[in-house]
Amino acid sequence: MAVTPYYLSLIDDSSAGDPIAAQCLPDLRETDLQLGGCEDPLDEERSMAVPGLIHRYPDRCLVTVTSRCAVYCRHCNRKRRWQQGERDASPAEMEAWTDYVRKRPNVREVLLSGGDPFTIDLEKLDRLLHDFRSIGHVEILRIGTRMPVTMPVGIDDDLASALRRHRPLWISTQFNHPQEITDEAAEACERLLRAGIPIVNQSVLLRGVNDDYDTMRELLYGLERISVKPYYLFQCEPVMGAMHFRVERRKGVEMMDRLWGSVSGLCIPRFVYDLPGGRGKERLDGRARNGDRDESAD
Repeated sequence: MAVTPYYLSLIDDSSAGDPIAAQCLPDLRETDLQLGGCEDPLDEERSMAVPGLIHRYPDRCLVTVTSRCAVYCRHCNRKRRWQQGERDASPAEMEAWTDYVRKRPNVREVLLSGGDPFTIDLEKLDRLLHDFRSIGHVEILRIGTRMPVTMPVGIDDDLASALRRHRPLWISTQFNHPQEITDEAAEACERLLRAGIPIVNQSVLLRGVNDDYDTMRELLYGLERISVKPYYLFQCEPVMGAMHFRVERRKGVEMMDRLWGSVSGLCIPRFVYDLPGGRGKERLDGRARNGDRDESAD
């Protein structure tokens, strides 16, 4: 386990089943193999064109720059990597990634993920972004991070200034509960926004955390107030050790239908299920027909 003092301070000790505690403190249900699940529900390991680079979609790829996170989220879909220890990608691995992308002109977008890319040395992160930006056909860079949520002090002026140099660059983060939208988190997001970097949010639907209408509405309104666009609400993947977080699809669809009728469209994310094997995302919200898939989504 790993929890920052900041994120730990958000736990309400007087509340049984606190949503912050559920996301960061170990639970015995994680060891119950009878709950099912698999270690790699998205078949990421089989989609690695070169070590650390996942190429599931024709026009974009993902690189795992580190296995380190500020907080080990208990619902993480890469829990399989925790036992391997923390390490950053080597310079040789990063060079292999840029060589791979340089030879594939169809790749227009590169997503930096992990672990959390903002935990690595800023000079190394800046160099990697520069190398990808120097490839003519790479139009968009994106970074997936929970740092604004779990350790907002890490989003400092030096980081924002470095990121500004590599625009157009987008940040994907993950607020799952309104309790996470603190003044500190809002300030971290504002620092990125002032640097000209848009932020989108990709929540995960989690049992006992955000699987009710009132909580989700408060989360979506809170994100709108801090200028973070709700982008996706993910159905929790069948990850071994995270099955107790899974919510019935029907319940999620019913909640989204109710939100569609009562919340501003600017606040509404797409409710999706990420399919293995690069088959796109299946839309689960009531605005999509049964069986519809958003093949262009990433």
